[in-house]
Amino acid sequence: KRRNRPQLIMAIMMPTFQILTGINIILFYAPVLFQSMGFKRAASLYSSALTGAVLASSTLLSMATVDRWGRRVLLITGGIQMIICQVIVAIILGLKFGSDKELSRGYSIIVVVFICLFVAAFGYSWGPLGWTVPSEIFPLETRSAGQSITVTVNLFFTFAIAQSFLSLLCAMRFGIFLFFSCWIAVMTIFIYLFLPETKGVPIEEMMRLWEKHWFWKKIVSEDQQVKNTNGLNHA
Repeated sequence: KRRNRPQLIMAIMMPTFQILTGINIILFYAPVLFQSMGFKRAASLYSSALTGAVLASSTLLSMATVDRWGRRVLLITGGIQMIICQVIVAIILGLKFGSDKELSRGYSIIVVVFICLFVAAFGYSWGPLGWTVPSEIFPLETRSAGQSITVTVNLFFTFAIAQSFLSLLCAMRFGIFLFFSCWIAVMTIFIYLFLPETKGVPIEEMMRLWEKHWFWKKIVSEDQQVKNTNGLNHA
């Protein structure tokens, strides 16, 4: 039905964008990624553990603030922070990755700091909210189907990015961070334009959000007009 189309699009786009942040690459391939930047093996493993700890702690921050600040604020703020971090890392690697294929100690620390800031931004925004928002926008009769779509899309893109990342890294090198930052920019604009604020809205009232939204109301209202027309025809 047309009235379920906004939720369906969100159920597809939210997990797609969640994976296209590049977070799984940092978590899956953190030791490989840090070694490719010139870190020693032990240091790369420690850096991987550090990013995991940052992710866990920032997720707790999201739990404490999501109902105070709202979903849109966290998603947009987190998106902007992730873009800045990815671009800075790409610039440092592009300019300072010398012929000896190793970063200096100072620049290595800066790279780790900004990668941790990137992970923190994901942890308080797209990490938990990439699942929260799709789970709360569907009406009860379509919730199970909607969640199934969200999980399926997430797993598909997780597999696709995981399989292609090493080839992309070899081909693009530091440009891989610019690649993901472009996707983050797209998804941040998408959230700003198309996702209404769902904070504090009960399930029974969720449909009214789409009916009031500048874009989705056209689709939802057209569905209602079709229903009214069919009702008159039957009468």
